[in-house]
Amino acid sequence: MRIGELAKQSKLSIETLRYYEQAGLMDTPLRLENGYRDYTHASLTLLKFIKRAKQAGFSLKEIRSLISFREAKDQHTLDEVKTLGETKLAEIEAQILHLQTMHKELKSIVQACCGGTASAQDCVILSALEPKL
Repeated sequence: MRIGELAKQSKLSIETLRYYEQAGLMDTPLRLENGYRDYTHASLTLLKFIKRAKQAGFSLKEIRSLISFREAKDQHTLDEVKTLGETKLAEIEAQILHLQTMHKELKSIVQACCGGTASAQDCVILSALEPKL
């Protein structure tokens, strides 16, 4: 199939597909006599795998590792894959805690603000964000 059809079926842009090729996530497809790339069903399956891994939060570097595990399952252990998953999960949990802290702090200062059309001279939000000397 041509790149346009692959993009449509994978729901990714042509630019993204080309980027994945350049980044080494996908093998460069064979070219037909007319110069068009000829993608296989395996390319589509791989793109869906990459897309799901991205949705789970994995970086392209981590996805490269997952693809390596996927393509050579007999050369890797369950522990290798699980360790990568656990590491990503710990990173996401740390991000969630950081976001919860940010949410709590911002909610507090926003609730302290009375709003209105008066001058922002004595704004609680701006004061809270000023550096403490």
